[in-house]
Order: sequence, then structure tokens, then C-alpha cells
Amino acid sequence: MAYLMGIDLGSTSIKAVIYDEHGKMVSNGYRPTPLTYDNKEQPSWCVWEPEKIWDCVCASIRQALAELSDPQEVKAVAVTGFGMDGLPMDKDGKPLYPMISWHCPRTIPQYERFTKEVGKENIFRLTGKQPQSIDSIYRMIWMKENHPEILEKTDTWLLIEDYVNYMLCGVMGTDYSMATCTSAFDQRTHSWCEDLIKTAGIPTEIFPEARQSGFVLGKIRSDAAGLTGLSKDTQIVLGGHDYICAALSVGAVDSSVLLDITGTWEMLIMAADKVQITDNLYKSGLYLEGHVAKDRCCYVANSICGDMTEWMKVQLCKEEQLRAEAEDINIWQAIEDTCRQSPAGSRGCTFLPHFSGAGTPNYDMNSMGAFIGLHNPTERGDLIRSVFEGLDYQLMEIIDAYKTFGIGDPSRIITTGGSTRNTFWMQNKADVTGSIIEVPDLFEATPMGAALMAGVGIGVFSNEQEAFKAVRSDITVYEPDLENHKLYTDLYENVYRKLQNDLKDVNAALSKRFR
Repeated sequence: MAYLMGIDLGSTSIKAVIYDEHGKMVSNGYRPTPLTYDNKEQPSWCVWEPEKIWDCVCASIRQALAELSDPQEVKAVAVTGFGMDGLPMDKDGKPLYPMISWHCPRTIPQYERFTKEVGKENIFRLTGKQPQSIDSIYRMIWMKENHPEILEKTDTWLLIEDYVNYMLCGVMGTDYSMATCTSAFDQRTHSWCEDLIKTAGIPTEIFPEARQSGFVLGKIRSDAAGLTGLSKDTQIVLGGHDYICAALSVGAVDSSVLLDITGTWEMLIMAADKVQITDNLYKSGLYLEGHVAKDRCCYVANSICGDMTEWMKVQLCKEEQLRAEAEDINIWQAIEDTCRQSPAGSRGCTFLPHFSGAGTPNYDMNSMGAFIGLHNPTERGDLIRSVFEGLDYQLMEIIDAYKTFGIGDPSRIITTGGSTRNTFWMQNKADVTGSIIEVPDLFEATPMGAALMAGVGIGVFSNEQEAFKAVRSDITVYEPDLENHKLYTDLYENVYRKLQNDLKDVNAALSKRFR
């Protein structure tokens, strides 16, 4: 039996997971993803240091392989992960600068100037991508303006997955789903938007060749085999953007499935077989991205999600941490118990989850987070519960965008991601949205999708559909509580939906002073 490995480069952790041909997890390894704050004068600026990322990848692979009797059982590896963060490489394949993290606000001025000059709608018409300040092209413009000597030496700009692939096999390239993240890629022709790139003052030759996911890049390099413990015969295969790989794991390869991936980011995805870039799509706040499945694209919506719950855990849940340690339970179980002690609606406490700006459908990088509706009866548990409710209101905004423009069926949603283990949150998603939430029992859908693409690449599966059908899983179903849904609909329509606009000027003023 051939084993397949998916490497998931996440914002919180880097995972290497080995699966068999039926999607069963065989072994796994992981390391925390090291985020570096690199400028004392700009305390919010942060980067991923490529050497540290590579070290964590190697360590994760070694940990996963330690449980196998023979590393040669792993026949192929594919890499997946978050999108826009990349780095300039010189002609000798050496990094010239760290990867600017999507957490980092330094490229907002470049984004604002360029989108004003070219027009956000014009960029969308060329690329199918809603412009965001974290898109790769604004990192390149920042480099041109702040370190022109580095851009002059740049031979190729590699996104983070592309960098790890290069370290594994020595081949530079990217796939269609990752190329979308640059905001300089035409989904219709699968080619770089040369006129747009030239307008940005960026050399077009630094963009790597884009290929279909599942393309076999080559065998692992001997030095990488030594560092990771993989067999020298291991094939390295193009994976894709993290949530698009996860879509493959649950069969979201056509318009019958609306997929909600809840992680650091929350993504709502529906596959399509034709690229249609329209003015209505632009107005919806949705955008198009290449799919890992051949001859497919997908509608995508995004917002920051898991970052908010991690902040909440650290800043608001010290009592839950102490209880978890005392009772030897998972802290998230303690947090769930606290949430259930607060009533639906959190006694009026409402949370706007815009710590990193607003995503779909109303993009605004200057929007900031807020708790409102605090009064004397408010308890700490209400604050905690309101974080989950605020995130689910945010999800509801995205679903409304799909409904308004007739894309997908929001009455049935498949949900994946680490948050699915939080049963309170999954039930609250159902209650707020009024949709049935289906949670497949998969071990890490994102690296599984990458592993399946590795299998497609080396011929274990003849195509993506066969790869998905090889995976079988049980499904947990959450149905909405109709009374709670009625309450949440009122709060969503009459409170939450007004918050971003009502706080716009205040948040813009604060953002300019403190971000």
C-alpha cells in the first residue's frame, strides 16, 4: 500500500500527516509556526523567517516518519498552506528577505495607493480577485519602495508553499490556486497579468511558472532526504492553497457543496466549472480562485476567525485554563462549559471580530474589533460567548452574499477545521445561520487534501473525484434551534449588521494611530 504525506503550513502550526489510500491517518508530526516581530520601531510588523519554517517542516516530517517501520512506504508528498506570504529568492536559490506575514500591516499604504490608482474593480476584472492589502503584489511594491536593491537581485518570488517545495526538490513553481493570492493572476487564461504587474513597477520575470495542482515537480533532493528522513525516491507533487485542498477532502468539487472551513481564517467555498468574472460578483464581495481539481475554479469568501478565539483564550479565559489544569481536561471544553452558562444573545453583549480588518463582503483593513452592549448585568461568560456569536454573525454576512447573488445552497453547509471539535460553536453556527451544519469525521482535512493530490500526481488515483471517493467518513449533523435562530436573526439584522458602518470613522481614526 502506498502512503501519502500532506504538509500543512498553518499560521499556528506546521503539520506533516501521513495517510493511507483510504484517507486514514497513519501518523503525524507538528511544530508551532514561529512568527517573528522584526522591527522595534514598528511593533506590529512581523515576518516568517524562511530558515525557521524549513526547520519546522523537517522536524514535523521526521516526527511523522518515526512511527513508520520504513520511510520508503511514503511514495509522494504535497504541500499546502496559507496563501499570500512569500519571499524574494536570488539566482542561486537563496532567500533575500523574510516572508512578510499576513498579520503585518506594513503594506496597507501600498495597497491603498495602488488600488486608488488602478481601481479595485479594474483589478477584479483582470484577476477575479477582490484586492486585499495582504496580497503578494503589495508586498512586492513595498519591497520596491523600501528595499529596491533587494528587488533588483530577485530572480523569483516564491510563495511560502513554493519555497518549501523548492527546498524539498529544487524546482521553482506554483499552482493556480496559490497564484490567485498574488492578485496578479488571470483565472481565465491561467497566466500572469503582465500589464497590471508592469503598472506596479514589478519585473514580470520574477513570477514563477504556474501549473495545475497534482503536477509532479520531481524527486526529493538528496540533502532534503537526509534532513527529513524521507526516501530518496519520494516524489514531490504540487498541492495548493490550504482551504482549496480541504475542499477536495470533503468532495467540494462541484456546486452541490457549500464548504465552511473554520481555522485561523474562515472560508466559505463553492466549486464551479467556469470562470465568470462579473460586476455583480464584485459587488457581492466574493471572488474567484483556482481549484486544485482540474478544470475547476471556486467562489471564495474570507474573514479572520481563529485568531479571535486564540485572543479570547489568552485574554479572557484564565479561569478556564486553571480549571482545565486542575481537572485534567482540554481548555476548550472548559470554555464551552462557560459559554453554555451564558444565555443566547449574551445579555446584549455583541462582538465585532475585526482585529485584522473586515473581510467578505465589506472589505476594510481599517475596521477594528469592538465589544458593545455592555451593562451592569454583563458577565465575563457573556464576553466569551459573544466572541463565538460575533464570528457566526460574520459567517451569516458571507452566507447572505451567496444568497443575494444566487450562488450555492446555504441551507446545508459542510464544515471542517479544528474548530469542529467545539460542539458548542458548531451548534451556534446552526442556530445563527438557520442552516444544517454537517461535520465529517476527518483527521485534518487540509493536509488530507494535499495528500490526495499527491496520490493523483503519482497515479494512485486517476483523478480528483476518484481520490475523494476513496475517503469515507462518518458525519455529525447539527440542526438549528428555531427559537434561538429567531433571536439571533433579530440581533443580526438590527445590531450586528450596523456595527461596521456605524464604527467606521472611529475605527479608522484608531487604526491610523495604533496600527
